[in-house]
Amino acid sequence: MQQTYFSQFKRFSLFATMALLGLCAVSSPCLAQDVSVPAVVHSVADNIIRKTSFNFIDRKTNTVYESLDKVPSGVAVKAKSLYNKWEYANGVMMFGMLEAAKQFNQKSYTDYVYKNFNFIFKNLAVLQKRYPGDKPLPEWSRLPGMGSLDDCGAMAAALSDVNEVVKNEAYEAYLKKAANYILYKQKRLDDGTLCRTFPRKMTIWADDLYMSVPFLARMGRITGDRKYFDDAILQVRNFNRHLYDSTNGLYFHCWYSDVSHNGVAHWLRCNGWLAVAQVELLKNLPPADPARKELTSYLLRQIIGVSRFQDHSGLWHQIIDKPDSYLESSGTAMFVYAVAKAVNEKWIPASYKSIAIQGWKGLTKQVRPDGNVENVCIGTGIEDDIAFYYNRPNVLNDFHVLGPVLLAATEMSKLQRQMTD
Repeated sequence: MQQTYFSQFKRFSLFATMALLGLCAVSSPCLAQDVSVPAVVHSVADNIIRKTSFNFIDRKTNTVYESLDKVPSGVAVKAKSLYNKWEYANGVMMFGMLEAAKQFNQKSYTDYVYKNFNFIFKNLAVLQKRYPGDKPLPEWSRLPGMGSLDDCGAMAAALSDVNEVVKNEAYEAYLKKAANYILYKQKRLDDGTLCRTFPRKMTIWADDLYMSVPFLARMGRITGDRKYFDDAILQVRNFNRHLYDSTNGLYFHCWYSDVSHNGVAHWLRCNGWLAVAQVELLKNLPPADPARKELTSYLLRQIIGVSRFQDHSGLWHQIIDKPDSYLESSGTAMFVYAVAKAVNEKWIPASYKSIAIQGWKGLTKQVRPDGNVENVCIGTGIEDDIAFYYNRPNVLNDFHVLGPVLLAATEMSKLQRQMTD
């Protein structure tokens, strides 16, 4: 394994080490007062920027085109860079870049997000005119059409943050379309809970709390229209009712309406999606909202539950309550972010910071100096056998981890500052 920033910390001078030990004696557990937080941010963010080309490529000949209007008729192309795809994980990545830009005063990160959305939308008109359907550009098929929460919710959340600053008519039109889809077109159970129609009809996926609530919460704050907050709060309540496992404090990945039973696994990343979604609702909700106390209690209950299964390394397991499943980075980063954010905002007692601190220590060991992150579960569906979750590939730098790492680092930087003030 390549050397990591955490291991580099061990080479600090004896003086720095003694100073650190002295700080730890005052406040324990101790968040290392070193360059690891900004170093992780810059390595991950800079790696994203390096790997984004803002071009299209011919799938057969590898010919590169700068825009869709320069692609000859009938030629099938794809976005050359993974990070130009209209994918929910890229929405989280761009949200993470925006937050890191503010915390670490990096205008280049903000510029990157603006450029990425501009690249996508300036080609949208060409896409709709010349490439109907999904065959010529499958990774953008979710942009003009919406058929699931994955298609719009996470990307719209990041886009709404951008649109608050740049005020783009095309962005505004998309955000209204996405909001209308979530409120009125996405399938729901009889109690109003958002659900999926495939691969099994009318199934609740824990993932979908993130694919809906952060965007709905932003729309509520931006527009002042109470209906967005009301729906977001309803989803949090209903997801907690259907997915929470009171026997261990964790959440199941899914709930099957046809048999009125949960699925088989307490999958880490889906639990992370739930936590981050609840954080984003609390962040956008009016301070005096009567539902705030209830929502905070759900979040604290989850934090306490998941803390019981944290590995001594600081990481969490792919299947949270199965210590023989592998340790995983993306879900760990989500919980580091959620806990640190909740502490920083004083939603929960400061003592819970120790969970985030230990998680961050473990997470930094997964980040290589080149910005690639180790031990990341790839995209995951649902199955009725636990082996499916055990056997999901564990790869280097799958893009599900990028946004969560940047968000975790942003809140850990704030937490570090609070601990030294």
